[in-house]
Amino acid sequence: MQRLRRLRRNMAFRELVAETSVKPRGLILPVFVCEGQGLKQPVPSMPGVFRYSVDRLEEIADAVRRSGIGGMMLFGVPDHKDETGSGACSDDGVVQRALRFLRAYLKRTGAEFLLIADVCLCEYTSHGHCGVLCDGDVDNDRSLPLHAAAALSCVKAGADMVAPSSMMDGVVAAIRAVLDENGFENTPIMGYSAKFASAFYGPFRDAADSAPQSGDRKGYQMDYRNGREALREADTDMEEGADIVMVKPGLAYLDVLSRVAQISDRPVAVYNVSGEYSMVKAAAQAGWIDEKAIVAEELTAFFRAGADIVITYHALDYVKWTEGKE
Repeated sequence: MQRLRRLRRNMAFRELVAETSVKPRGLILPVFVCEGQGLKQPVPSMPGVFRYSVDRLEEIADAVRRSGIGGMMLFGVPDHKDETGSGACSDDGVVQRALRFLRAYLKRTGAEFLLIADVCLCEYTSHGHCGVLCDGDVDNDRSLPLHAAAALSCVKAGADMVAPSSMMDGVVAAIRAVLDENGFENTPIMGYSAKFASAFYGPFRDAADSAPQSGDRKGYQMDYRNGREALREADTDMEEGADIVMVKPGLAYLDVLSRVAQISDRPVAVYNVSGEYSMVKAAAQAGWIDEKAIVAEELTAFFRAGADIVITYHALDYVKWTEGKE
């Protein structure tokens, strides 16, 4: 008889032979930044998540610094929107101002965590799509210069890395070229390489006010029925210069994450998205699950499937629960 239970007898044995661990430095916290002053607005569909005005960002920056997680990814919630999403490229945009504020915070405090700028147009366009519309469809090639300009603006404002999330063909190459031309050849790009058209994004669109005003994003985000296509997307982003590739969402796509990790020679990220977060929160508030245990199990699953980086709204809670950090 094979007695596989021998190494499960007590915690000491289980800790000794554990194959996977959750690394706090491998966790990234998404943060929503809004216009205005003195604001910390709760997101109704995401318990525990808030929109912060720039002047209130020190509160969340302090929490990130104390936690020891890898950093934060910034999403803008602007007041002004237009047809081309011009606010995404503005040097005075809400994310750009947030980056300058946080860069000054890091210098003042000596803290070390990464500032990652999500690069997309959907929060900034009046129609809510991720690029320029032409006859009701997103014009891929006309949208690329706008994404590149937005990325450059964020890097100039202090972003350590940019993460284009629109799923426009060629967006990584367009951003790489513009960054290199402007002396930012050492700034890495995290591609949202395999981003699926998913029902799990609903709460995020509430938080970022980024839902499409008409139609959907199935013409540019991936069909959730396809797995091999995700490998092509990851390969393409790597060829275009992505330093990190990503799979999004996470829980329903662990098979895709595992396959991408097997073929990638770059670090692999996964986005534990808003709907996944909110389902856990809702069930926990109803008393149906053990939130701490569920979150630990989910985060471990992402790393076990091959992720090197997990972007998750649970990041601060997880570290607080497991390491006693406030």
